[in-house]
Amino acid sequence: MKGKYSPGVERVVSLLEKAVAPEKKRKFVSFVDPDARFGRKRQAIKFAGYKAHIVEDESQIVTSAETIPGNENEGSEAHLESLLQKEEEKGLTADAVVCDALYDSLSNRVNLKKRGMKPYIPEKRENKRVSNFIYREKEDTLICQEGYASMGKIRQENGHLYYFSSHTCSVCPRSEACTHSKNRQRVYVSDSHLLYLEADPEKRKTALQKRKRIEAKFGEAKKHHLLTRARYRGRWRVAIQVFMTFLVTNLKRMIELLRPKANRMKLTFLPG
Repeated sequence: MKGKYSPGVERVVSLLEKAVAPEKKRKFVSFVDPDARFGRKRQAIKFAGYKAHIVEDESQIVTSAETIPGNENEGSEAHLESLLQKEEEKGLTADAVVCDALYDSLSNRVNLKKRGMKPYIPEKRENKRVSNFIYREKEDTLICQEGYASMGKIRQENGHLYYFSSHTCSVCPRSEACTHSKNRQRVYVSDSHLLYLEADPEKRKTALQKRKRIEAKFGEAKKHHLLTRARYRGRWRVAIQVFMTFLVTNLKRMIELLRPKANRMKLTFLPG
């Protein structure tokens, strides 16, 4: 049927075909905004539209922002790399980057480490068995709860298998409770988890507490600047809305930072 319609009509026909007979899972959301996509805030909360993907520094200033379709994973390697490149173009550097568990992947950790930044990223799933061991980066060994060190390691797919002395494990008082094979403990540790273990636990904990401020920034943008809903149609128009919204929040934050501490607003919370 192509070639029988004007470009404008042909585009409408193409959208109709995608809506009536989608190739796989339906992605098309709206005729008036074909760039929008279905997304999910939580398991039970769905939406149709876009996501704002931002970088915020410790002073709570948003330094980079992107607008992506609602069905895309902002924690993917491509989207993290895009923001990192934006930061580099501005000449902005950091000692560490803190993200939520959505960014938990080997590629993201390696990417940040190559740039000389520590990846403070929590893991999606806690490996309880590995958590019983302490990793010593300098010696590249695991230490069990009895204080014994692993003897060596064997390369496996996406990780290493650390093994302990068969003699030590056979006489260990925890041998019955400790999972082992042929009197020798073997522990698989993924490459991603090794990079996770390299980060100082206390510094990672402090960084994750500071990350909560970014959620507060989104709360401010939604509550006071109407970022809950896209006011325009089309990704590039929504991107302007996102840019202008965080530009305003930055101006407000800069005024607060420049204001003498003695004159800053003080809030008193009374029992309700």
